[in-house]
Amino acid sequence: MALRHRIFQLGFDVLGASGAARLLRPLTQGRGLILTLHHVRPQRPAAFAPNALLEITPAFLDQALGRLKARGFALVSLDEAADILRAGRDGPPFAALTFDDGYRDNVEYALPILERYGAPWTLFATTGFADATARLWWLELEEAVRRLSRIETTVAGEQLSLPAGTDDEKIAAFDALYPRLRTLPEPAMLDAIAGLAEVARVDAGAFARDLCLRWDELRALAKRRDVTIGAHTLTHPMLAKHDESFVRHELAEAKARIEAVLGVDVRHLAYPVGDPTSAGPREFALARQAGYETAVTTRPGHLFPGHAAHLLALPRVSLNGLFQTGRALDALLDGLPFLLWNRGRRINVA
Repeated sequence: MALRHRIFQLGFDVLGASGAARLLRPLTQGRGLILTLHHVRPQRPAAFAPNALLEITPAFLDQALGRLKARGFALVSLDEAADILRAGRDGPPFAALTFDDGYRDNVEYALPILERYGAPWTLFATTGFADATARLWWLELEEAVRRLSRIETTVAGEQLSLPAGTDDEKIAAFDALYPRLRTLPEPAMLDAIAGLAEVARVDAGAFARDLCLRWDELRALAKRRDVTIGAHTLTHPMLAKHDESFVRHELAEAKARIEAVLGVDVRHLAYPVGDPTSAGPREFALARQAGYETAVTTRPGHLFPGHAAHLLALPRVSLNGLFQTGRALDALLDGLPFLLWNRGRRINVA
């Protein structure tokens, strides 16, 4: 676990042991929250697992839903969450569950648990993943580092030669590469990762083929009353790194394609990556123009009444695979970590 994640874990432990989060709950817990999930599947033991934060076990999903119910949270759809915010209605806290990208394990492992709790949920589908044409570049990078014993590449003119023979070296190499790659324009980042994948003999197309739901599977899901299908763009780009015409195309065409193929009304959007470097005020405005009623980010936070004016820039609470403990879950539901992270701001849309 990286140092920053150890610090987060220590913070969860301190908050839980001190009782501070519980005492401050009336001030820090919002009207409700939207949970972010990606993979739900059995744990795969591996010392080198840089994307482990994007997956939780079925047992932890069960624990999370049980904890929500025990604490009086109403499990609602994303449509209901938006209606509650618009109407300014009082009532018990609510939680809406959202799953990004469209992974097959959401159906295999998560769906039976969601059914048992009567939990509605939203799946944000990336059309290129359903087509098996778009790239899950973060998995390509992980697999390339896993296979190579040394990383030789150039990033923004900097020549890198990183040992990657042991698990510790692979962790260090990934931690050195990832933030450097994220600073690049997205086409340059994708080219650099593709170069490493080629050297490592990684079949980049296999990730979408093996992991993501295809259109026939999505069509079956779309018929369920407890499932809402939202859009997650065509190719999963970091939108803020692209020009306006590109962003308009990704947002409008993803909505139109899903509606045409699945026969559903697509009202909700999840911005890929979703942090401030990937989605900001320009993207929020373009999402509204494309006809979305709500859009979710990965900016951390609870929902407060003021978010009714910012339905295209909603924060979420990530069920992070690195923190699958009851104490961490309670801290997330109490909301104090987010108020600290946002420096006291309940609404962060800048």
